[in-house]
Amino acid sequence: MIPLRVLPLAMAAMVALALVKLERVITQPVEIAQRPMAAQAQQPAPTPAATPAPAPPDANAEAERALLESLRARRQDIDRRAEELAQRELLIQAAERRVQQRVDEMRALQTRLEAETRARDQREEAGIRQLVRVYEAMRPRDAAAILDELEMPVLLQVIDRMRDAKAAPVLAAMRPDRARAVTAELSRLRGRQPD
Repeated sequence: MIPLRVLPLAMAAMVALALVKLERVITQPVEIAQRPMAAQAQQPAPTPAATPAPAPPDANAEAERALLESLRARRQDIDRRAEELAQRELLIQAAERRVQQRVDEMRALQTRLEAETRARDQREEAGIRQLVRVYEAMRPRDAAAILDELEMPVLLQVIDRMRDAKAAPVLAAMRPDRARAVTAELSRLRGRQPD
């Protein structure tokens, strides 16, 4: 065991050592802070005339900056216009698609109408051919009595499609004024038709 007398001596030595270290820590920053002041005191103070005046703005730098600003604004304008053109192009393409769709619909409708017209014309032609066969099978006097009362467009279609050998006796049996009118209309109708 350590005698009691050494312990107070060891404690006193540690306190003394701590005080020495503390003194060094406190005095070092003061010395460091004083060193620059001493260095500044040794340098001569600058004279007011020796201070450089702010340099005037360089004319080339100003022109370059203005040019860059102008180019930036121009680029933004070009980008904006390019975006507008792209949007317009999209609108035009959409309109072209709608127009093409309408054209396709119209062509389909036209094709369907032409087919329906041909079918109707074929049915009418078949009906008139059937009438022609009926009137050709009748006696000329009986056919003339009926044909005298028909409207001119129907009468012309029937007489025009009858064979000449069958149409001649029917025309001879018709009323003379009606036969003359039919002959004139047939002549006019056949004169317009290409050979």
